[in-house]
Amino acid sequence: MPSAEMTPASMREPEPVRPATAEPVQPTSEDEIARAGSELIGGPLGQRALLGISWWTPVRVVALVAIGMFALGLVQKAPCYHSAWFFGASSQYTKACYSDIPHLYQGRGFADHLVPYFDRLPDDMSGGMGYLEYPVLTGVFMEVASWLTPHSGTIQHQEQWYWFVNAGMLMVCAAVIAVCVARTHRRRPWDGLLVALSPAFLLTATINWDLLAVALTAAAMLMWSRSRPVAFGVLLGLATAAKLYPVFLLGPLLVLCWRAGKWREYAQAVGGAVIAWLLVNLPVMLFAFQGWSKFYTFSQERGIDFGSFWLIWAQNSSNPPSTGFVNTAAMVLVVLCFLGIAVLAFTAPRRPRFAQLAFLLVAAFILTNKVYSPQYVLWLVPLAVLARPKWRDFLIWQACEVAYFLGIWMYLAYTTSGDAHKGLPTQGYHWAIVLHLAGTLYLCAVVVRDILMPERDVVRRSGDDDPSGGVLDGAQDVFVLGAAAHPPRHAAHFEGPQVDWGRPEPPYLEDRSL
Repeated sequence: MPSAEMTPASMREPEPVRPATAEPVQPTSEDEIARAGSELIGGPLGQRALLGISWWTPVRVVALVAIGMFALGLVQKAPCYHSAWFFGASSQYTKACYSDIPHLYQGRGFADHLVPYFDRLPDDMSGGMGYLEYPVLTGVFMEVASWLTPHSGTIQHQEQWYWFVNAGMLMVCAAVIAVCVARTHRRRPWDGLLVALSPAFLLTATINWDLLAVALTAAAMLMWSRSRPVAFGVLLGLATAAKLYPVFLLGPLLVLCWRAGKWREYAQAVGGAVIAWLLVNLPVMLFAFQGWSKFYTFSQERGIDFGSFWLIWAQNSSNPPSTGFVNTAAMVLVVLCFLGIAVLAFTAPRRPRFAQLAFLLVAAFILTNKVYSPQYVLWLVPLAVLARPKWRDFLIWQACEVAYFLGIWMYLAYTTSGDAHKGLPTQGYHWAIVLHLAGTLYLCAVVVRDILMPERDVVRRSGDDDPSGGVLDGAQDVFVLGAAAHPPRHAAHFEGPQVDWGRPEPPYLEDRSL
């Protein structure tokens, strides 16, 4: 039986004093891949480098690199922009440049000035969908892009403009994500380059509108790291109004605030999220409930789809599982994953970092869901960077995601090319799904290892506690279970300051004798 340990408020020790100024962590000094990659721009940073006197700050460099990589992603979509979206059933798949955006311009009524959620879509236009199947804030984003699109000329010309306008708006979201990640860990701004240079980010950024929710979530994480729970809640509520997954971040935050006794801050975060979500959704919910609820009913009624292990089961079984069974089973699996993460959070030798648990829960949702669209990788990229800012592990995972990106388009090319069968057959696509699952599970395993062996955590090895944790950073534990009541069993020998969890740190003395 695990034993619970409570620390009364009167017996808590004072929170550790942190240095007022701490030098940024240089990735070329701690990451062998970053060190090797730096040779392309002159090599690792020298000991006598003058920092902080140039316009080229890390955050600005990260933002510019993110914009440059996003532009390369637009170039990758050029074959579809010019012809493949409009001519040939399979050419947009063989060229791996598919995007929902131009197809839904007409298919969801934007070309005909229909108001999302309020105006019913003709069945011949929407394939029987009836109403726009996206959350309200994403629908607003799509509508604003429609307002900025010239409604003149051929429908092909309008769809090209609509994609281009959306791409410009999504580019702003991409820059916001990279900047927020670069600023969340104060001493690790260069970690933002992992986001900016992400291959999967480049390839999937303009497939759909997911970047809006990802940008709001990244901004929320930044606000929490700055100990601003209300702003965090408001941004997370807006993110949830654009996509469902951001609300899952409140789960890991619950167990962390429970362990640290930060109930007031958690209540502020939840309150801000609920109010922001209601402000966006309530007007549409009251006056166009049928259209508003389409996202939720579609999510429930949608069958087993691309990218999930459920699809492998269904396509290899004479008695495939029903949609109702998969809905229930997926929900049970997610709940079990959350309970497992909660146990991990309470029993870990040190309180896990917020980004670590957030990544694990969103990854669990993706792994157990009945559909995995290729752009869903965008949900995980910022969280993965904050949870495990290590180039080797990040690139292994990204390689698996790029392989899946190519696999799904080659599979669709195979199924839409008739007797020509150009592309990847069903069994080959199943292996692409397995590769995606294996890559995500690998990164989850590494993060769990870091939680159980905090001396292996890249962020903590640099001397930090939880730089994305805000009020949790350096806070005392008030509730732990089992192994958390005892010192860590693993010890690693490395140079650099260590965080003595739950105890005041010694004063930082400056040696001026040299």
